Amino acid sequence: MGSNTWVDYLGLFAAFLSAITFLPQVIQAHKTKSVKDLNIFMLLIVFSSVVIWLIYGFVKELLPVIIANGVILVLSGILLYFKATFKK
Repeated sequence: MGSNTWVDYLGLFAAFLSAITFLPQVIQAHKTKSVKDLNIFMLLIVFSSVVIWLIYGFVKELLPVIIANGVILVLSGILLYFKATFKK
């Protein structure tokens, strides 16, 4: 990131908000041990897209993109794990 202008902070704040989008779902799924209403194809699309965004972020050296998509990758990976392991 450049000179830490307000735009850089705006990007980091946007990354934070994007990164936490899956957090309530992960918490709810963990509490209820249920992910039956989560569509596996949606989870796979999200997971795939954040991998591509991460590659893009690393190539372009865009910290907000790396942060947001790194966290979303972990959270969507957890949901995929729950989908595979929780009983139906």
